[in-house]
Amino acid sequence: MALLLFGTFFLFLIIGIPISFALILASIVSVIFGTHVPLMIGPQMMFKGVNSFPIMAIPFFLLAGNIMSKGGISKRLIRFAYSIVGAITGGLGMVSVLASMFFAAISGSSPATAAAIGSIMIPSMEEKGYDRKYSAAVIAAAGTIGVVIPPSIPMVVYGVNAGVSIGGLFLGGIIPGILMGLSLVALNYYYSKKYGYLGEGKFQLKEFIASFIDSILALLMPVIILGGIYSGAFTPTESAVIASAYGLIVGMFIYKELKWEDIPEILAESAKGTSKILILISAAMFFGWFLASQQIPQKIAETVLSYTTNQYLILLFFNIILLIAGTFLDSTASIVLLTPIFLPIMQQLNINPLLMGIVMTVNLAIGQVTPPVGLNLFVTCGIAKIKFDDIIKPIIPFIIVLIIVVLIVTYVPSLALYLPTAFNFK
Repeated sequence: MALLLFGTFFLFLIIGIPISFALILASIVSVIFGTHVPLMIGPQMMFKGVNSFPIMAIPFFLLAGNIMSKGGISKRLIRFAYSIVGAITGGLGMVSVLASMFFAAISGSSPATAAAIGSIMIPSMEEKGYDRKYSAAVIAAAGTIGVVIPPSIPMVVYGVNAGVSIGGLFLGGIIPGILMGLSLVALNYYYSKKYGYLGEGKFQLKEFIASFIDSILALLMPVIILGGIYSGAFTPTESAVIASAYGLIVGMFIYKELKWEDIPEILAESAKGTSKILILISAAMFFGWFLASQQIPQKIAETVLSYTTNQYLILLFFNIILLIAGTFLDSTASIVLLTPIFLPIMQQLNINPLLMGIVMTVNLAIGQVTPPVGLNLFVTCGIAKIKFDDIIKPIIPFIIVLIIVVLIVTYVPSLALYLPTAFNFK
C-alpha cells in the first residue's frame, strides 16, 4: 500500500500536477485499489483537516503581515536597524539581517520578509557599491528567519498536525532565530571585510532614539502577540486577529500610509495565500488518513528503528530528509507529509516533539534558499533584476552557515527548549 500511495503521488508530481491535487489523486487511487472504504471518506477527512480553531490563526497572521507591509512598517524597521549597525563594516548587509529579524516578528512568512526588506535594501546596497548578486543572496538568506522567529505559519501547521502547543513552538523559535541572524551577520562581516563593503558614518545616539520612537509601534506588535499568549489573555488564534486589528489601526490612523483603497488588494493577497495553505492541509489530511489506516508510519518507524536506535544518527537522517524535502516541496506540504511519518519515531526515542517541530521549521526555512525551487531566491532575483543562475554561487556560503545552525539546534536541544521549559511548555 505504501508503494502504491507514494508511487502514484510522485508520478503525479513528475507529470506536473500541483502538489495539493497530487496528494488527493494519490489518496483516491489508493483507497479505490487498496481498501474497501467508500470514497466519501475523502471529503470527510479533508474537511476535518481544516475544521480546527488553531488553523484560523493562519489567515489572520497572513493578513497582519500584509497590512504591516503596506502600512510603512518596513522602512521604519530598516531605519531603526540602520541606526544600530549601519556604521559597522558591512553595515547595509547587517541592516538587512537585523531588519529581517524585526520583520519576522510581524510577518510569519519567509518570502514576505525577503520581499519587504529586499525591495528597499537591494537598491540601497547597490547604490553603495555592493554587488547585486551578493545583496540578493544576503536578503534571501535573511528572509529564512521569517518563519523561525514567531509568529510562524509553519509552526502553526506543525502544531495542529502533531498536537503540540503552538505557544511552546513560538517560544522555541526565538533563540534559534536569533542564532540564525547572528550567523548571517558574522558571515556578512567576513565578506564585507574581504570585498571592502564599509560602514556608513558613525553611531549617533540621537538618530537611534528617534528611529526607535518612530518604529516602536511596529516593534510592540510581537510583544502584544507573545505577551498576550503567554499571559493567558488570549490564544494564538485570537492573537492573530488582534495583530490584524492592531496593524490596521497603526498603518491607517497613526502612520497614515495605509489607504482604504489598499484594503481590497491586501484582502485578496491574504485570501490567495490562505487558500493555498488550506488546500494543502486538507489534501494532506486525506493522504495522512490513508497512511494511518494502513499503519504505514508505524511500519516505517519499526523499519528505521530495526537498523539503529541511536538518537544522533536518526536526528541526522531526519535533517537530511528535511533538507531534501525543503529543496523540492513547499514548507506546508513537507510538514503535513513528514510529521505523521517521523513523529512515531521521535516518540519512541523520547525526543521532545517541540524540538522536532523547531528543527523541522529551521530545515524547511533553509529550503526557501536552496536551488532549484528556493522561493526567496526567485523573490530577491526579481527585485535585483538578475538571472536565477547568478545567485546560486553567492547563496551557497549562507546555506552552509544555516545548515551548521540547524545542526547546533538539533544536537544542543536546550537552545530550542530553554524558553518553552521556562514557561512550562513540555
